[in-house]
Amino acid sequence: MLDRNWVCEYGEADLVLGRPGEVVICEVKARASADFGGPVGAVDWKKQRRLRRIASAWLSEHRAGHLVVRFDVVSVVGAKVEVFEAAF
Repeated sequence: MLDRNWVCEYGEADLVLGRPGEVVICEVKARASADFGGPVGAVDWKKQRRLRRIASAWLSEHRAGHLVVRFDVVSVVGAKVEVFEAAF
């Protein structure tokens, strides 16, 4: 884990994870139930655009250089947790 709840002018990255050559911006969405749509559906194009800007700001601030950037979404519904790698 490189950062948790990292904040910049564009918003907040829930988790920033990394390994050599790769950074993962991870959005965590939780819902009590999926009755009104699942958590993954809440990561619409506007949220995706915001997360891309947040990733750019994080990379710039940390002088991370040329890395592969991946965007994951973690869906929590009740006690069920699912990780969607490369969600967008």
